[in-house]
Amino acid sequence: MTGWGVVGAGWVARDFVLPAVTADPSAHLVGVHDRDPAALEGLAPAFGDLDALLAAPGLDAVYVATPNHAHAPVVAAVAAAGIPVLCEKPLAHDVATAKEMVAAASGLLAGTAFDQRFHPAHEAIAAMVAGGELGVVTTVRIVYGCWLPPDWATPTGGRDNWRVDPARAGGGAMIDLAPHGVDLTGRILGEDLVDLVALTATRVHHYVGTAADAVRPDDGAVLAGRTASGTLLTQHVSFSTADPLPRRRLEVVGTRAQAVAEDTLGQDPGGRLTRIDAVTGVAEPVAFDAEAGPFSRQLAAFGAAVRGETAWPYPLERDLALHALLMEAACP
Repeated sequence: MTGWGVVGAGWVARDFVLPAVTADPSAHLVGVHDRDPAALEGLAPAFGDLDALLAAPGLDAVYVATPNHAHAPVVAAVAAAGIPVLCEKPLAHDVATAKEMVAAASGLLAGTAFDQRFHPAHEAIAAMVAGGELGVVTTVRIVYGCWLPPDWATPTGGRDNWRVDPARAGGGAMIDLAPHGVDLTGRILGEDLVDLVALTATRVHHYVGTAADAVRPDDGAVLAGRTASGTLLTQHVSFSTADPLPRRRLEVVGTRAQAVAEDTLGQDPGGRLTRIDAVTGVAEPVAFDAEAGPFSRQLAAFGAAVRGETAWPYPLERDLALHALLMEAACP
């Protein structure tokens, strides 16, 4: 049984992380910490002090769900306590801080919370690629968008839109959404990107935030990448795509077939997966577990690694290398 602590009580923690802990029969919640007492309302056990949570009996792992700029001190404190830690993506708001985090967690079980790795549809595509069902994979194409205006309120009613504050997030749509595609490309192909370029724009939402004198955060970006073997990535991410529009699509193009996942990118289970034959053009649905959520599968996998039942397959050093690749593309 894995005893979880959660640091950061925003909507991701409330709507996805805490339910994932509850859904895992091999896990239980030890406590939740947030520096803001109001954020802890309705949560139990609640800890107003991080050190108190880290000293709580039965604590086996910590999930860090704070804003990006606040990841590092929490990870350092958790690591100093010798407790395994799973930290929300991206690792940090900049590369230097991310390097410090990885150094602090050296020798400890630690990972980045890329839940999209664990979506059953994405796992099915990875199996298709590994089994040669798609042939030679030439291209991965990703569209991942949402509508995030400056006055966006969280599903739980909070209005601190830190994701568009460069000082806390490190950017805008690109830093928030593109890490998923960069990571997922490597997960699906079995090899990571080695080259990446990006173009960003602020086209619809002219954010101000608390760092108005910094570079204005983008509300959209397009990225192009390449793996060592030559598979190409194209990715469009957006904070300015209206939610009713088609905005979440993953295509993996091969010489034998193409896999198309629709509405699988995101925190929720479900979506659709289709295989299109390259000879006949026939499109057939591919079955996967549409009830299993990526957050639940991710927490269960990390918990199993904490208990020593399985290994965690994503080294933090690998996540750091991809984070650096993305941030360099954002600031050439």
